Amino acid sequence: MRRELTPRGKERRAQILQRSADLFAERGYHPTSVADIVASLGVGKGVFYWYFASKEELLCEILRAGHQDLRRRQHEALAAETDPLRRIELGIRASIVWFKEHQHYFRLFQFAATEEAFSPVLLRNEQIAIADTVRHIKDAIVEGEIADTDPEVLAYAILGVVEQITETYLFERDEPVERVGDAAVRFCLRGLAG
Repeated sequence: MRRELTPRGKERRAQILQRSADLFAERGYHPTSVADIVASLGVGKGVFYWYFASKEELLCEILRAGHQDLRRRQHEALAAETDPLRRIELGIRASIVWFKEHQHYFRLFQFAATEEAFSPVLLRNEQIAIADTVRHIKDAIVEGEIADTDPEVLAYAILGVVEQITETYLFERDEPVERVGDAAVRFCLRGLAG
């Protein structure tokens, strides 16, 4: 049941979401209990259950909210750009910067991919990301900047490259975000032979 929240209620709900995301990223989802979450906020369990029916529902909302924030950042980065290839570049760079700033979300997305309970929200997030990317690829195909290829295949390739290069070079090897962005853009826009 979705409640209509007051401004204070929205603020409290946002606090629960943020603190829970931090705790899940630090300790892991399964080891973190609702009691841990409410204790860290100095509130009772009733406050938690006023906003969320379960810990599972909470993580689903964190995953949705994280993806919405990432998408907002991408849209802000490319909103004024008319060239479709440049929009793809700006979207890639915005994604990598966002993940650098929100590493805990990256880890939560990875964890959620291992749990069947979270697959519907991850699938929906993925479908939205693919649709956003396909739109720019189609524009680039129409303008002759990309060969007439299946845009969905290209969109999945871009998302895969960004995810893997972010994990390996940004988080595991702690490379500078600009260098990681350059590498992802160079590969995605020029490919192996470009």
